[in-house]
Amino acid sequence: MVEQSPAELEKPSPILDDAPHILVVDDDERIRSLLASYLGVNGFRVTQAEDGASARLRLQGLAFDCIVLDVMMPGESGFDVAEAIRASSDVPILMLTARSEPEHRIRGLELGVDDYVPKPFEPRELVLRIQNILRRRATTKVKEGEVKFGPFSFDLRRNELKRGDELIKLTDKEREVLREFAVSGGELLAREDLAKLGGYENERAVDVQINRLRQKIEADPANPAYLQTVRGKGYVLYLD
Repeated sequence: MVEQSPAELEKPSPILDDAPHILVVDDDERIRSLLASYLGVNGFRVTQAEDGASARLRLQGLAFDCIVLDVMMPGESGFDVAEAIRASSDVPILMLTARSEPEHRIRGLELGVDDYVPKPFEPRELVLRIQNILRRRATTKVKEGEVKFGPFSFDLRRNELKRGDELIKLTDKEREVLREFAVSGGELLAREDLAKLGGYENERAVDVQINRLRQKIEADPANPAYLQTVRGKGYVLYLD
């Protein structure tokens, strides 16, 4: 039911600790495995669940950036699972189904589903749709004027960093760097681009600012949880 090209699975992208985490929920083990393989090749972290009960268990212990949810499952349907998830979470949901009737798509959208893909589908299209969902979600966060990571929040209107109600003091350079990460919506920022944006003479100056910022937002600056290094490329701020 999933169309794929074996050649597309030959060169996997490295999966980073801060890569988007996808929960695939489908009772068909073959489809789950194919999706997990293809999403993994494209740089996503993937967790699998075979039904609604398993999905809820995964959701209790892990945070996901998107859920790929099949509609036709024995017992509890994907609609039931989506409704239960929406009662307590706004995590993006992309539904997969062999049913292409408009009333089923409408029902999914009424439940708050973000996208709807009928089977059979091209895995590449699924990846693009997930990327679009994550991009829209990141853009929405930025437009709301505040981004959050762990116990911290950064107000883009005031350029203020807070831990709960506590205001964290920043230098002008630290504030500029943090703002660039906030506006990026969780995307990777190259060292050379940060150097240009900050007017630094060399990229080493960027590393210095990153280290200073980590001293203020990381419990262990040597092993950062939020502002992470992507070796050979740059840095990324992992947003909630």
